[in-house]
Amino acid sequence: MTSIIIVRYPRFMGWVGFLSMAVFRLPLWINPNISFWKLMGTGKNGSFDKTPDWRQWAVLLVHEKKDFQETPAFLTFWWKCFRCEQWTILLEPIEGHGLWDGKQPFGKLAKQTDYSGPICVLTRATIRIQKLHRFWSHVDAIAAKMAGSDGFITSIGIGEIPWIKQATFSIWTNKEAMRAFAYQMKDHAEVVVKTKKENWYSEEMFVRFKPIDSFGTLNGYLPFKIKP
Repeated sequence: MTSIIIVRYPRFMGWVGFLSMAVFRLPLWINPNISFWKLMGTGKNGSFDKTPDWRQWAVLLVHEKKDFQETPAFLTFWWKCFRCEQWTILLEPIEGHGLWDGKQPFGKLAKQTDYSGPICVLTRATIRIQKLHRFWSHVDAIAAKMAGSDGFITSIGIGEIPWIKQATFSIWTNKEAMRAFAYQMKDHAEVVVKTKKENWYSEEMFVRFKPIDSFGTLNGYLPFKIKP
């Protein structure tokens, strides 16, 4: 099981989120129920973005036990103390390929399954320094078209290192809608070809998840509600 937690701090409290990226490392490192974790910032516009949102931060947790669904108590206590908004989405990884820091944190996944319901997609990459300009020159147009695509629900831009280690977490009504954007939308398809041809990334990962639960709020509402 995987959790992605998006946390939004009150106005003028973004510095506490920045501090948490250092403070949270020890409790996550010593937690026996967590096999992989990442502490990340977020972009302004819901996708890859050069401008950080200093009030909003992200935590990704891969649980060692499939039935483990608790956020570590220290993190919850911290966020309550600073009156943060929290949106948590629980996920089951079902399809994917690639590496994250040389690991397969979600296990060995199938390339394709017959799952046809709502789907969440995590796309992440480490961008080569010499390719940063090429990457960022294509981002804004693609992000704008994703937001207007049929079947698109929401997305969050997340990253470990600004401008270099970037990821997008997006949610779609179904796999067909996601594929239509990824492979049929001309501009996006052309960028995918360029990433391979010009070798933009030193490492990349693409994972699809089945959403299991979604709770909390972000900017005053629940971004994605799972239908019974």
